Amino acid sequence: MNIETALKEAMSVDGAIGVALVDYESGMALGTLGGGPTLDLELAAAGNTEVVRAKMRTLSTLSMDDTIEDILITLGKQYHLIRPLTSSGGTLFLYLALDRSRGNLALARHSLKKIESGLEV
Repeated sequence: MNIETALKEAMSVDGAIGVALVDYESGMALGTLGGGPTLDLELAAAGNTEVVRAKMRTLSTLSMDDTIEDILITLGKQYHLIRPLTSSGGTLFLYLALDRSRGNLALARHSLKKIESGLEV
């Protein structure tokens, strides 16, 4: 599936507020969908790039031979899921923001995994 289709599929997850496909080397969003006045996806993409970079550095510093499946940031009213894409050569991640009152975290994680498996970049 292409980027546009992947973003649309991610936005079909119950409670989805916004989604972005981000290159964590540059911090640039390759595509976004949703967001709005309460969530600036371009700014969130850049900020979450720092989260991914920090975690990658930590794994390297600890000499952990492992990969990040996803990163969860829990806010009072939202979940923010970051899923590095192993299929992209390790430079891209999917970022999904969910409304906590409407979203199902387990289903969202499963959906991002499914989207990753079908995404062609």
